[in-house]
Amino acid sequence: MKPLPTHRLLLTWAAILPFALPTGAQTSPYTPKEIPPPATKAARVQITQSPEIESFRNNEAIIRWTSSNPGGTDEHFGVVKYGTDPDHLNQTAKGHIRLNRAHDYTVFRVRVEGLKPGTTYYYTVTSMNADGTEDAVKSGIYHFTAPDGT
Repeated sequence: MKPLPTHRLLLTWAAILPFALPTGAQTSPYTPKEIPPPATKAARVQITQSPEIESFRNNEAIIRWTSSNPGGTDEHFGVVKYGTDPDHLNQTAKGHIRLNRAHDYTVFRVRVEGLKPGTTYYYTVTSMNADGTEDAVKSGIYHFTAPDGT
């Protein structure tokens, strides 16, 4: 019997190996004891760098701001509430972020899509835990005008 070429032998092992693992085998290098509980919610969260337009391209804006680390769940969202009337911020954009417990601040970036050229938008920013509870911080109302594109 002629031996298999090396590349065919590797393909054979690659096809067999996933089925050779015992069922219930742990795929994470961490045990449940090593996964930390949510961080203590910060007593006072504040915006330390005001929201601003980081970039604008293809009728999309990226709004960036910095706040003190809000604590709570590691999975977090930056939230931008916006609209064309400052009294009716009826649209929402969210951006996922993972908090870094080693930092005392968090930089949020949220992409706002579908903006109309030449239109002025008003917005406010906040953040929330993965479970939907908002952090105790909210900016004032800011505005920008989407470029015409001409």
